[in-house]
Amino acid sequence: MRFPMLLSPFWRPLLLPLGGTPARSYAEIEDGQLHVRFGLLFDQRFPLDEIEAAAPSHWPVWAGIGWRASLGGTVGLIGTYVNIVEVRFKQRQRVRMLLPVPCQRLFISLAEPRDFISALQGATVTRPPRERAAGSGPARRGRRKKSG
Repeated sequence: MRFPMLLSPFWRPLLLPLGGTPARSYAEIEDGQLHVRFGLLFDQRFPLDEIEAAAPSHWPVWAGIGWRASLGGTVGLIGTYVNIVEVRFKQRQRVRMLLPVPCQRLFISLAEPRDFISALQGATVTRPPRERAAGSGPARRGRRKKSG
């Protein structure tokens, strides 16, 4: 399921040079992953297993529009100051923007934030556990016989 980002017409001219267009700006839940794209600078996939929670949120005006990141683990993909969703991860994820940055909390401006949150919660709850590939993981040992 694809959820388009919400990009304010007022900010679109500033987002356009780096590919921040409606066609290139979305969050998509597919194949056990959350795929988030915002123009040319952000195209990242996160395993659904790593998502702790998603909830409506806000983004402060002083934090700016566009591609935002802090070394504290906050990443913002902001096309407008309304309809913001915060996705929190169980463990920090490493994302690439211009440089690799840590991401514990991802903020996204979406056209339909409530639908996205519902779909993400449904995908993380109903997702079956991953099966181990043959030969992966620790081998089990049988019981040892006492010699004696």
